[in-house]
Amino acid sequence: RSEDEAAPPASKATTSTTEPVAEEFVAEADDFVNLADMTPVRGFFVDNRMGKLDEALAVAKSPEGGTYPVGTIIQLIPQEAMVKRGGGFDPTANDWEFFELDTSAEGTVIHQRGKAEIENRFGSGSCSSCHAMAGDQFDFVCEDTHGCDPLPVSDDLILGLQQNDARPRR
Repeated sequence: RSEDEAAPPASKATTSTTEPVAEEFVAEADDFVNLADMTPVRGFFVDNRMGKLDEALAVAKSPEGGTYPVGTIIQLIPQEAMVKRGGGFDPTANDWEFFELDTSAEGTVIHQRGKAEIENRFGSGSCSSCHAMAGDQFDFVCEDTHGCDPLPVSDDLILGLQQNDARPRR
């Protein structure tokens, strides 16, 4: 085209190709608190660091199950946790991230975190492989009636670990 030729008018119609950003929560060590500062539900403990504790508790307490909101932290013992990370982190595990924690009077240190490679402290395999046995309606959360294998430790040992959480209280 020569300099004298007019350029065609630009279209004023625009279309958005932006996809909505999936909500995500990336836990840090200080997100893990003493179990006594979390909400107990039938022997495990629930928190939500994104302000959705009521939603998380509704799922935890429902006999029908449900999907936990992003930001939910679930702990059975102080040294392990699962966090609903979201954001497409691991669709095969419903976006849960698994943690091995070191706990002391100084607080929490994240020893390991990740997907299927995190092994539980009870010597019974990866966290993800056990939790994958939970019925779909229970969103990867194991309990006695959710389809998961029982842990190879006594309830008394679990209770002792829970009651001896050395981390400071909020």
